[in-house]
Amino acid sequence: MVPLEYGAPMGNFMGGSAWAMAQQIGDGFILVSERTYKRLDRTELDKLGFEMDKLLREVRAAQVPLEDVQAIQHKNRKASRLMGALSQLRSYQLRLK
Repeated sequence: MVPLEYGAPMGNFMGGSAWAMAQQIGDGFILVSERTYKRLDRTELDKLGFEMDKLLREVRAAQVPLEDVQAIQHKNRKASRLMGALSQLRSYQLRLK
């Protein structure tokens, strides 16, 4: 692990990056609200929205066996969390404009 130097820029993302935060939202480790997005600036919100949208496409494209009910439920829960978080993000971005 490489130590961070003093004064090195750190993002405001939970988890360290937009990609990691999107993964954690999808897995249910981060529950989002408008307050979650208030600490991010406009470019960070755009990055997070892009990563969540990309992850949502990946989740939807994943093929699970029809007889594996737990895998289907897991996929649907992850997609639902991402869709909800994206919806909240887009409405927050509209209010910023």
